[in-house]
Amino acid sequence: MIDYAAPGPLTNLDEVGDAVLEPVIGHPLEICFPAHTLVIQPNDAQSIGMPWERFAENQLRAAADIVQALLALDPAPLSVAREPEKRVIGTCRHFAVLSCALLRYRGVPARVRCGFANYFQPNQALDHWITEYWDADQDRWIRVDSEILGQSVLSHPEDLRPDDFLSGGEAWSAFRRGEIDASRFGVYGTDNWGAGEIRGNAVKDLAALNKVEMLPWDEWGRMEAAYKGDTGPEYDDLLDALATACSADDSGAVETLYARDDLKVPAALFR
Repeated sequence: MIDYAAPGPLTNLDEVGDAVLEPVIGHPLEICFPAHTLVIQPNDAQSIGMPWERFAENQLRAAADIVQALLALDPAPLSVAREPEKRVIGTCRHFAVLSCALLRYRGVPARVRCGFANYFQPNQALDHWITEYWDADQDRWIRVDSEILGQSVLSHPEDLRPDDFLSGGEAWSAFRRGEIDASRFGVYGTDNWGAGEIRGNAVKDLAALNKVEMLPWDEWGRMEAAYKGDTGPEYDDLLDALATACSADDSGAVETLYARDDLKVPAALFR
């Protein structure tokens, strides 16, 4: 079994002092809540005139590096909300990874999911990353969009419904069954839409389930060819198996599939 209560290589906070982490306590939602006051999206950072040299912060992969960058701006504990200019510039993935790292620091089984959100733009499923944690009382994973906690984007970001967010594998299975229009799935503000984007997010979600939470634009294995639709039916069949394993939460199959060279993230890419 994959131990989701223990940190992975990108969610380990051992290098961060306990003094800034210990105040983040309580229910898993309380642990997730600070993330939306610690990270700022690039568009929002640009709108308030943040220096261009700071935009490289969205390239930070490890949660510990995100926290260290944050503390360089303001050394207060992570429970303290930052003014927008004192937040780290990052994407939805950074909100999700930071929340996941804080949950794991507290011993709460948690993981990052890569997929598509249906609640940002009408009739569009946008590339998005969220966090989920295990609720033993309810015997289920609860999906949280910590980026929009406390906002009005969605009435229930603390417990996403199945039709709010589709993981990469869930979107792939729905596409293969003919239930969704792949042209509606993609990256907002870009030309990156269609089945290729679903293929890519399915592989990124597999990596995240193996506790390797990459940047949204990272590519490895056969991903570049998959974005172009050049991988053929054999690769699509492999993604069918991937989607089935991820949806079934079959840790053994998830680990076995991830061991394949065409699906595993090269260590050099995240170290």
